[in-house]
Amino acid sequence: MKLAIVGATGLVGGEILKVLEEVSFPVDILIPVASKSSVGSTINYDGKSWTVKSVDDAINEAPDIAIFSAGGKTSLTYAPLFAEAGSFVIDNSSAWRMSPEHKLIVPEINGDTLTQNDKIIANPNCSTIQMVLALANLHQSFQLKRIVVSTYQSVTGTGKAAVDQLLSERKGEMGKQVYPHPIDLNAIPHIDSFLDNGYTKEEMKMVNETKKIFRDESIQVTATAVRLPIMGGHAESINAEFVKHFNLDDAKEIISNTPGVELKDNPQNNEYPMPLYAQNSNKVYVGRVRLDETQENTINLWVVADNLRKGAATNAVQIAEYLVTNNLING
Repeated sequence: MKLAIVGATGLVGGEILKVLEEVSFPVDILIPVASKSSVGSTINYDGKSWTVKSVDDAINEAPDIAIFSAGGKTSLTYAPLFAEAGSFVIDNSSAWRMSPEHKLIVPEINGDTLTQNDKIIANPNCSTIQMVLALANLHQSFQLKRIVVSTYQSVTGTGKAAVDQLLSERKGEMGKQVYPHPIDLNAIPHIDSFLDNGYTKEEMKMVNETKKIFRDESIQVTATAVRLPIMGGHAESINAEFVKHFNLDDAKEIISNTPGVELKDNPQNNEYPMPLYAQNSNKVYVGRVRLDETQENTINLWVVADNLRKGAATNAVQIAEYLVTNNLING
C-alpha cells in the first residue's frame, strides 16, 4: 500500500498522519508531499522517517491513495494527474465537491455509493460533515424539510496563520493579520468571501453540500457562519424541521444510535458538548436536544466536533478505509 499525503506539513496533513497511526491504516510506503521549500525535509510516521517529496515525484510513484489537503488550486491541477496514474484521490478542498461527476462522501451516510471508477472523491466542508452526521438518522426516520444553522467556528479552520494571529493578539502583540478584524475577544460573522446573495461561500457550501450528500434537493437550508477566538473544534446551533411527527425521546434514541455520534445531553448537570472537550476526538457530539415549541416537527440541537478531525482528517481516512475494506483498490 502506497499512500501519499499532499500537504503533509500543514495542520490538516499533520492530523491525517495522526489518525492513520491511530487506526493502524495499512501503509507500507508513505509519500509525504509538500511545497518546494519543504522538499527534502523529513517527517516521522509509524516509527520511521520519511522524506518529503515534490508532487511530481509523488505522481511518478503512482500511489494507491493520495489524500489531498493543500488547497483548491493544487487539487484542481494535480488530482487529475494522480487519477490518471491510477491513484484514488481523496480531496479535502472545495475543488470537486459540487462537481456532478464527483461524489461527496461522508462514509457513514453515503460511502456505499463509491465504486472503482470514483478516482477523485470529495471530502465535504468541515461544518457540513458534523451537521449532516448529527441529522442523518433523524432524516432517515422523519425526512428533513428545513435546516436553520448558525456555526461558531475555530480559528484552526483557517490554518496555522490564524492560530498565530489569535495567540499573538492574546499576548498583546500585533503580528500578521489573517482576518479583516482582530479575532481575540471578538466574533467575526464572515467566513470565506461574500457572494452576490449576501451569504458567504462557507454558508452556501453548507446549503449545497447538504442536499448533495442526502441526495435530496427539496431540503431547505439557510446558514450563518461565525468565526470565534477558540481552538478545539466547531460548534453549531441547528434548528431542523421534519415532515413526519416524532417525540423527543425517540429523537434522542435515534441520535445516540447514529454511528460516529455521541449524545452528551444532561444540562441539569452542566453536561453538553463544547469545543474545548471535543479536541482530538473523532466523534460528533450532540447536546441541548429540545423540541422547538413554536413549530411542529422541529428540533433544536447543539453540535460540536473537532474540525481538523471528523471535519477533515478523520473523514478522509475513513474514506480510505472504506476503499480498502471493500476491495475497491485493485479489487
